[in-house]
Amino acid sequence: MSANFEAKKAVVAEISEKLKNAKSVVLVDYNKLTVAEVSELRNKCRQSGCEYKVYKNTLVRKALNDMGFKDFDADLNGPTAITFGSDETNAAKLMVEAAKSLEDKIVLKSALVDNAYVDKNGVKELATMPSREELVAKMLGSMQAPLANFAGVLSNLLGGIVRVLNGIAQSKA
Repeated sequence: MSANFEAKKAVVAEISEKLKNAKSVVLVDYNKLTVAEVSELRNKCRQSGCEYKVYKNTLVRKALNDMGFKDFDADLNGPTAITFGSDETNAAKLMVEAAKSLEDKIVLKSALVDNAYVDKNGVKELATMPSREELVAKMLGSMQAPLANFAGVLSNLLGGIVRVLNGIAQSKA
């Protein structure tokens, strides 16, 4: 086997590993971006826990096909960048925001979330969803609210009893 073939096998293995470890993966067309814009986008991705990479389409297709995903074959044409997300929504949010802020220089293609293919419209919907941490915080807040309200009612009830007893004691004194 040639050294080139071995190098390609190593890259496919790297892509497969990143696909398995990422919570979400978003594919975009980045053809119209300048080098400065790509650098800025990579920095934004790093800051939010994502990784923005460009691989050869054939190698990405091979890695996805080896994992059993055939739906991405049509999306792996032309210049394609991949964003590997650390949670289910952050990569989609970043790429949708970049597509808006960079005046459509980035075109959404598709995504892989929870081992399922998501089309372009699904990526936009995914970007509007709150992250897991936000959902947990909302759930805990809604669970805490009735308890806090109940504690307030009890506190007011006890305070009222104390005020009545204090009034009776003052009137007898």
